[in-house]
Amino acid sequence: MTDFGAGLAAAWRLISSFDREFYGIVGLSLAVSLTAVLLATLIGLPVGAALGLREFRGRAFLTRVAYTLAGLPPVVAGLVIYLLLSRSGPFGALGLLFTPWAMIIAQFTLTLPIIISLTAGALRTTAGAVRETAISLGATPAQADLTCLREAVPSLLAAVMTAYGRAAAEVGAVMMVGGNIRGETRVMTTAIVLETRQGHFDIALGLGLVLLALSFIVNSLLHRLQAGQGAGVY
Repeated sequence: MTDFGAGLAAAWRLISSFDREFYGIVGLSLAVSLTAVLLATLIGLPVGAALGLREFRGRAFLTRVAYTLAGLPPVVAGLVIYLLLSRSGPFGALGLLFTPWAMIIAQFTLTLPIIISLTAGALRTTAGAVRETAISLGATPAQADLTCLREAVPSLLAAVMTAYGRAAAEVGAVMMVGGNIRGETRVMTTAIVLETRQGHFDIALGLGLVLLALSFIVNSLLHRLQAGQGAGVY
């Protein structure tokens, strides 16, 4: 307990020192995770809405694929992306391996199916009764879809929050494709692993505290949006 308390005190001193390298790691972590989740949201919400609101051949199969990939082990995603981006892979000429973009691709791959599956599930839950009510009141099919989307906004924001949590906590895939290079691709999660192995518990604890604080802030902002949207629905 004494060692833990001393580690926390040292971690706080490091946080308050505004060390350039320390906060460079923090900034890169935020940039990678937020970019990946933003891209996944822009693609995942429309795809999930189509799966949740439309009837078409192959819908059930695509939904099962999305749910399966939502539980994809990060190391498997990292391995596949590594092989695709490696020098001998089909996208090796782009030179993306061991760059922040490789980590963004890895987190995007892991968060996209989460957003798709949660969006599809939320809209299927609300679409039935809401659509029938909207159409009975004279709404067109497109207007009924918009009504379903408005009703599901709190659930859609929850999907984004879940995706961000997955991205921010990711270690295995980003380490495989990013390489954990100092000053280049080292993010909070990979730095925590490295510093713990080297016995630098103050740095590891400091990064852990910042990671928790940032996750709390981002999720609090999304929760406020979710609560505001939920209040506006009723």
